[in-house]
Amino acid sequence: MSTNLLEFDLDGLAEFCERLGEKRFRATQLFRWIHQRGASEFDAMSDLAKALRDKLKGCARVEALPVISEHVSADGTVKWLFDVGDGNAVEAVFIPEDDRGTLCVSSQAGCAVGCRFCSTGHQGFSRNLTTGEIVAQLWFAEHSLRKRLQTEDRVISNVVMMGMGEPLQNYSALVPALRVMLDDHGYGLSRRRVTVSTSGVVPMMDRLSQDCAVALAVSLHAPNDPLRDNLVPLNRKYPIHELLDACNRYLEHAPRDFITFEYCMLDGVNDQMDHARQLIDLVKRSGIRCKFNLIPFNPFPASGLLRSPQNQVLAFAKVLSDAGIVTTVRKTRGDDIDAACGQLAGDVKDRTRAAERMAKQRTIVLKPVT
Repeated sequence: MSTNLLEFDLDGLAEFCERLGEKRFRATQLFRWIHQRGASEFDAMSDLAKALRDKLKGCARVEALPVISEHVSADGTVKWLFDVGDGNAVEAVFIPEDDRGTLCVSSQAGCAVGCRFCSTGHQGFSRNLTTGEIVAQLWFAEHSLRKRLQTEDRVISNVVMMGMGEPLQNYSALVPALRVMLDDHGYGLSRRRVTVSTSGVVPMMDRLSQDCAVALAVSLHAPNDPLRDNLVPLNRKYPIHELLDACNRYLEHAPRDFITFEYCMLDGVNDQMDHARQLIDLVKRSGIRCKFNLIPFNPFPASGLLRSPQNQVLAFAKVLSDAGIVTTVRKTRGDDIDAACGQLAGDVKDRTRAAERMAKQRTIVLKPVT
């Protein structure tokens, strides 16, 4: 069976070419054709020797993920549903803004973390995506958008690993994919413009800081362990004090001088002024350099949760800001096509019974823990 070259970072592609008896510079040429020009046919790669092109046709391919559907929001957001086989499908979302174009990429078919407010977790978990399946989302989005916009300029300036899945629970596939994004012969994104979002897999945060330190966002969502245990079950393994210690260690290597804490605003659950004051105390005690991104909850039927009123979100943000903490409120994009934060679900053949466990939890009424 032929090898999909989207599975390789540049070092991996160089090793592949060496096995074909080719020198490393051929891998660089090939890498540029694939990622910078979006070529999928070897005959189009005109500066490769014909003998090499013939070899590649016999043992390799550049294969995108099949697109099941595409939806375009009124605000210009684009959501693709990709088929990853065995009845599974994952989603990627492009968010255009005046000064940037951001692609939200999935790392798993489903998610085993099971956050209460995330529709992906309610579907359970099937499997990790391969490096090629992660990269293919960027490859397809970048080059299809260029064609649509009739431009040769780069369209995607930022990538956020905030789609389906917990990226740090798919570490071995994630890091080579990040290297493809960062490579000057690939997409040439700066480390500041690639963000990994994690619910707090502490050992892998430490590894990422050494292997491929990009910008880091942490899904905090609660100011204390009892409440976070309910909202983000991974907290039972890596409680808040361990998570904040890991964040401080990460900052020693990070391309940005702060960690972004994501905080989904849930009506009557984690949005009270006392919760904001607890967050301030956490930040001061840990000494961590951070900013908060308050996220309006995007309701879905199975969650049993409600979005905090806008005036409550703004009041919460003011308490944090008045304490000197940089705080933003995320603008909801693509909610008319279920592409907003927490809404990505795709199709998942659950292999972990996580969805069944989540269904049982729906009967539990969350109350604020102070």
